[in-house]
Amino acid sequence: MRERVAELAALRSRAHSGPSPRATEAQHARGKLTARERLELLFDEGTFTEVEGFRRHRATGFGLEAKRPHTDGVLIGWGQVEGRRVFAYAHDFRVFGGALGEAHAEKIHKIMDLAEAAGAPVVGLCDGAGARIQEGVTALAGYGGIFQRNVRNSGVIPQISVVMGPCAGGAAYSPALTDFVFMVRGTSQMFITGPDVVEAVTGERISHDGLGGADVHTTTSGVASFVYDDEESCLTEVRYLLSMLPSNNRELPPRTEARDPVDRRCEALLDLVPADPNRAYDIRRVIEEIADDGDFFEIHERWATNVVCALVRLGGEVAGVVANQPSTLAGVLDIDASEKAARFVQMCDAFNIPLVTLVDVPGFLPGVDQEHGGVIRHGAKLLYAYCNATVPRVSVVLRKAYGGAYIVMDSRSIGTDLALAWPVNEIAVMGAEGAANVVLRREIAASDDPESTRAERIAEYRRELMHPYYAAERGLVDDVIDPAETRTRLIGALAVLRGKHAALPSRKHGNQPQ
Repeated sequence: MRERVAELAALRSRAHSGPSPRATEAQHARGKLTARERLELLFDEGTFTEVEGFRRHRATGFGLEAKRPHTDGVLIGWGQVEGRRVFAYAHDFRVFGGALGEAHAEKIHKIMDLAEAAGAPVVGLCDGAGARIQEGVTALAGYGGIFQRNVRNSGVIPQISVVMGPCAGGAAYSPALTDFVFMVRGTSQMFITGPDVVEAVTGERISHDGLGGADVHTTTSGVASFVYDDEESCLTEVRYLLSMLPSNNRELPPRTEARDPVDRRCEALLDLVPADPNRAYDIRRVIEEIADDGDFFEIHERWATNVVCALVRLGGEVAGVVANQPSTLAGVLDIDASEKAARFVQMCDAFNIPLVTLVDVPGFLPGVDQEHGGVIRHGAKLLYAYCNATVPRVSVVLRKAYGGAYIVMDSRSIGTDLALAWPVNEIAVMGAEGAANVVLRREIAASDDPESTRAERIAEYRRELMHPYYAAERGLVDDVIDPAETRTRLIGALAVLRGKHAALPSRKHGNQPQ
């Protein structure tokens, strides 16, 4: 028995060390950690349990039968993150370039099934060269099994993809199906077809980073949620995100003891937000002021920046914040902003995270490009997401809320549980100047003094239909509040709504806008 145990230890040691020291050096020379080093950073020290570490492929042909390393290029297992169970798989680029074959895929299927059964998050550390060409269609079928599980577990357990190297071809679809995608600047790329194929087909020349690098996907395409300069900081932030998510859709997000007083007044808000609706400010400063200890975790920080989506803690409880950003495009909604906010709302609703909406929106972005690009369809995605959400919902109109954008930003009419407003709010079909130009243009044009008449009618419109208490008088706003009390009122509202239960009609699923 002792001899057998010694043999086991030696075999495990060889499997852990990888194919060769030279392969490890090459991985480090690329600025990348090994799969095992990444897992050590992801999990609490000493908690990772590996399974199927001795798995080897059974493929033959093209020299594969002579090369059958243990793990088959992917490590799978589970461990603790901040004391809570998390499952993970990590491609080992040193083995077959992390390419996926039949045995490799079956290992990933195994860990995804275990995560589903245990009701715990699954994290994929992606660093692979796509399908293993030598194994043909069986490799492609392996991807199909991963995609099927991604979809089956969507909204059931949190799924996080961390792209730490190449992720090309079919491999790119799995991250796209997960809840969050992290990337590392300079070493990770995602694309369906690589630069060589692009050049051959279209004649366009472009680098790997220019086609599908981290900056491209976090600023232009919106495929990735987060980007970091190194793998260590990236995995630290993955751990932080997991600390704010429930283990599954049957649990509430983890609660912490709040050090920041619940009744803290936010006097700074009186100066941060100008009363003039046409003056810009940074909505992040508002979120920072109301959040516990000024801390918030922004999603898609660099894409569609005219809306801000963030996870915060309010009185120790996790909440999702959707807020217009007046410092970018005056905070209008457009195609990308609508899609970004809609996906965030859906994620929060799936995982029992209450929603707080901070409204300061002049409308939807006008323009031919927006209309032809389907701003109606994309705006409807956000409308659908809010209307479908059953978690506690509280909205606060900070300043202006005009037209259809007011309705879409979780207004009372689409089901927000509590609607609050600051005493400078302007809720109307449109701004006073635009209203005067549309409704009273003939009267103004016929006047002996058009400019004076126009100014009088604008003032009249503001006085009659846009004063801060107009919506409150009609029950469309529950209360007009002192901005300094925003944090306290939000925490109180979410506490009241914590036990909310809302049933949706019996149906297979809705047909949401695409």
